[in-house]
Amino acid sequence: MENREHYTFPDNFTWGTATASFQVEGGAHEGGRTDSIWDTYCAVPGNILDSSNGDVACDEYHRYGQDIDLMKELGVGAYRFSVAWPRIVPQADGKINQQGVDYYKKVLDDLRDAGIKPVVTLYHWDLPQYLQNAGGWANRDIAMRYGDYVSSLAHALGDRVEVWTTLNEPWCTAYLGYGNGCHAPGISDYAQALETVHHLNLAHGLGVQAVRAELGESAQVSVTLNLQVTRAASSAAEDLAAKERADLIANEVFLGPMLEGRYDERIIKATSGITDWSFNRSGDMEIIQQPLNVLGVNYYSTVYVRACDPQPEIAPGPSGRPTPGRNPMPAQERVESLAPTGELTDMGWNQEPEGLRDLLLELSERFPGLPLMVTENGSAWQDNVSTDSSSLNFTNGKIVHDPKRVAYMDVHLKALADAIESGANVVGYFAWSLLDNFEWSLGYSKRFGIIRVDYETQERIWKDSGLHFREIVRANAF
Repeated sequence: MENREHYTFPDNFTWGTATASFQVEGGAHEGGRTDSIWDTYCAVPGNILDSSNGDVACDEYHRYGQDIDLMKELGVGAYRFSVAWPRIVPQADGKINQQGVDYYKKVLDDLRDAGIKPVVTLYHWDLPQYLQNAGGWANRDIAMRYGDYVSSLAHALGDRVEVWTTLNEPWCTAYLGYGNGCHAPGISDYAQALETVHHLNLAHGLGVQAVRAELGESAQVSVTLNLQVTRAASSAAEDLAAKERADLIANEVFLGPMLEGRYDERIIKATSGITDWSFNRSGDMEIIQQPLNVLGVNYYSTVYVRACDPQPEIAPGPSGRPTPGRNPMPAQERVESLAPTGELTDMGWNQEPEGLRDLLLELSERFPGLPLMVTENGSAWQDNVSTDSSSLNFTNGKIVHDPKRVAYMDVHLKALADAIESGANVVGYFAWSLLDNFEWSLGYSKRFGIIRVDYETQERIWKDSGLHFREIVRANAF
């Protein structure tokens, strides 16, 4: 990437920050909410690294007003957050919980009053447990239930929402939840994982249709994918082929159906030892492929892959998060990920900002009419609170100095600026995350926030990265 001193962004560029309901909300047993698969998963000893759960999390259920004030101080124009499905439809009878609807109405109205546009994710992994009891995402009917849920929510919330995002990272739901089982619901069955891929695609299409049926064609709709940026470990033909297979299973299973209305035939061939794809029924592609207003892209790191001999198990990658090289493949089609190199974040992930630039340019070239938005980007590090009398008044004398997070942010924003200058159609960037929060199977052991949370007192403490992001947002440049 070009190294220069000043980077600017387009005049209408959207700056935001992001969270997810189960990670920050808490209030798990309040307001009519019932258990999600993550509540159930957390209750099983050994599933969560620090034996924690999401019962309280960051207590945003009660403190959302305080957090909106933080966003106002940051100066962001948008907030990406998710709705908890079990708070809206808490029982198997499908009836809407008005307490849940009213809660989100208040959040949306307060965001609007603060001049912050709500970008609402409709599904960020917290499936109601009663639906898992009916087979979860491996059951085709769950996609239909999702469509009903979205229809009810769109009707209830109406034009309070700026952008409706159908799904967050279906890759994780399918491969971590149903493939290797390191995420809820904790199932290790790659046949179910591939069924889940398809049913999530179907749910996405049904969700888009439901929003537009309620709100009209002018409703802004998106989906967020954590597209894997894979690099071949060498130029050898077998390693290049391994990269191709990893890309097919990680990325093309979503991009193809959602944006092109098809599954690449190489996907069917590569997974022939696992499933026959009979769950892809006639007419499904017409439902799945829906016009989008924006494509959300989550990016953290790259992975290097090579060809390998068949392995008896498909193992997770660093920190329990499998890499694309460990996606489901028949024995003769296995690929292997290499250990990351360089300075790794606290998640054990590498830092390669060029991967973000390359991904955005490739997507814009392939889908030239589709705006892109970086909906998550950030890094976890070990943080310490300092007492600093020189800190700005609103920090109450406490501050977290996090130079590594600041450096990660800077190099990735440089990559983003380079991509835009090179022609990538990117319209926004959301820092992950507004707050330290529950990092899924790793509990509260990893901190991604640009604002620290003291989980004992729920005090919010500014970090240098938050102050730095504030200056970038205000200047629309750095």
